[in-house]
Formats: sequence, C-alpha cells, structure tokens
Amino acid sequence: MRCPACSERDTRVVDSRDLDDSATIRRRRECNACSARFTTYERVESARLSVVKRAGERQEFDRQKLADGLEKALWRRPVPAGTSEEVADGIEATLRGQGIGEVASARIGQMAMERLRQLDQIALVRYMSVHQRLEGIDQLKREVDRVHAQRGRAAPGQTTLSLDLPPVVVAPAAAATRRRGGRS
Repeated sequence: MRCPACSERDTRVVDSRDLDDSATIRRRRECNACSARFTTYERVESARLSVVKRAGERQEFDRQKLADGLEKALWRRPVPAGTSEEVADGIEATLRGQGIGEVASARIGQMAMERLRQLDQIALVRYMSVHQRLEGIDQLKREVDRVHAQRGRAAPGQTTLSLDLPPVVVAPAAAATRRRGGRS
C-alpha cells in the first residue's frame, strides 16, 4: 500500500477492525518513511453477476435497482423501514452464493415475489402488476385471485387481499359528449 503523502510503499498496519457489515475491514496505517497515518478499507471483490433480460440483452446486476422496485411495491405498507434493502440484500446473497455468472431477470423477479408473498400480499400484487406486465384488469384479477387462494402461505398478521370490482358501464359516445357540453 502506497502512502498518500509521500508515495512510499513501506507502510505498517497500526489498527485493524471489522466494520458493521462484517464484509469490510478498516485498517489504520502508518508510513515508515514520513510517519503519515491514513485509513484503508478492504473487502472481497465479488464475481460479476450478469442479468439476462427478456430480449436477451445482458447487464450488470444492480442491487439498488432491485431495492428501488421493492420499495415502490412496499410503499405505505405496514412493514418495517429498510425491508426493501433487506430483501434485496438477501436475494443478492442467494444469487452470489450460487456461484453463477448469469441469472435471468425473470428468476430475480420470482425470488422477489416469493419474499413479498411472505411479507405483504398487496405489495406482491403491486410488484406483479409491473414486473409480469399484466395487460388488463382481467389478468390482474386472475393474479389477485391466485394470490388470494395461496394466502395460507401468508405470514401471520399479513394484510389479506380481495379485489371486488364494480361492473364497468360504458356510456354511448353521444351521451358522453353531451355531458361534456359538446354537440351530439
């Protein structure tokens, strides 16, 4: 390690401590040439993990992107603060622990939905509505019914879900125009 003050390579470690996450070591060093003290941080470099998107394109795994999507699904839901970060960390740890270099984006979505299913059914449906590209209210209702049927797997105290939609009434075009003040 070079000294930032004089660029000398001859330095020694004065103090070494694990940080809170236990994945990082903080080291206080002292230069043997100029006696300057400085701090370094050491962590294991993780292998690259690529995500294969639906269209076949590959991009680097982005834990923050996953956490942001989970945060949107969990917005204003009765879960502890930081839950989205914990879920994203758990998914990343699982993927990296498998030692694979590539993972399908659909697999990441499945892992996220499984964890959301255990946390909050409404957050699960919110996540599904975006990440499964539901194309209409009928498809959304089928997914809600499926989640509702599986509620036996839900955590105790979890908010349950039901979707009772009123029938859709479509007014004739002429009547709708009159209501807006236009001509028929």
